[in-house]
Parts: sequence; structure tokens; C-alpha cells
Amino acid sequence: MAKYLFPAVFDPGTDGSEGFTVTFPDLPGCITEGVDMDEAIHMAKDALEGFLYGMEEDGEEIPAPSHPNNIHLAKGCFLVFIEAWTDYIRDEFENKAVKKTLTIPKWLNDAAENEGINFSQLLQFALKNRLGIRRDH
Repeated sequence: MAKYLFPAVFDPGTDGSEGFTVTFPDLPGCITEGVDMDEAIHMAKDALEGFLYGMEEDGEEIPAPSHPNNIHLAKGCFLVFIEAWTDYIRDEFENKAVKKTLTIPKWLNDAAENEGINFSQLLQFALKNRLGIRRDH
């Protein structure tokens, strides 16, 4: 499994509003926010997994996470290590249902409906069979 652990900088800001901006020093452009700590951690995990998944898909090299002692923090900021599993994201994307529109003769539609045929299931089975795919998902 592709498991990562990266330091995230949580910045509460200085304008007096609640919430946090979250950045990853090793991954420029990976940024998110949350209205409270729970949401900020959830959003950080989601952003990190999506960002790393995109890097993997693009064939980019994933940098090594920085050591906490090497990260400079502005006043009020703090570090939280965020865990990401890109295999879960990959599986989610690969198994995401995609809506397809197709056309069949009315008489064939009527006969299939009378037999209670699940069109999506049958099409998936037929496509896997035609393509020689031997897996359930």
C-alpha cells in the first residue's frame, strides 16, 4: 500500500477568525483550510491524499517528508503529521460509477424489463467478458 506521512503547518491566522489554513512545506500548492481543528485535520488528509494521488498518476517523484526540526514556523503556527493512503483513493476513483447513455430497440428493452434484467450489471458483465477481464471490481 502507498502510505505517506507528511508534516502539515496549521496556521490559525492573525485576523481573529476561527479556523486554520493548512499547508504542506514539502508539497507546494497543497493547501486547504478548516473552520475548526477537526475539520482542518479532515480536510488536510483529503487534500494530501488527492495531491499525492495526482503526483503518482503523473509519474512525479514524491519528495521525502521534512524533519520537523527543519521546518520554520511563523508565530502561532504548529505542526501536525498527516497520514495519507493513496491506494484507497485510487480504488475509489477506479471503481467510481460512470453514467453511460445507450440506445436499444424498444422491443428488446421491453423484453429485458419483463425479465427483470439489471441493465448496468449485464453491461458490466458483457464488457468484462468481451475485454477478457477476470476481476469482480
